[in-house]
Amino acid sequence: MSQNEQRNTRKCVSCGINIVGMSAATFDCPECGNEVHRCAKCRKQSTLYECNQCGFTGP
Repeated sequence: MSQNEQRNTRKCVSCGINIVGMSAATFDCPECGNEVHRCAKCRKQSTLYECNQCGFTGP
């Protein structure tokens, strides 16, 4: 995997699945502004997520 591909690889913060090319959400953490990625399944099920940078938890 090239360095460019590694930078573009996104993982769901809830389940860890690779979400490149999937219908997923990307948004800024409400607490610190860090970019958060979630897969469609975790979003639909309202699975809790935790920001990797500040520890903020949300639905």
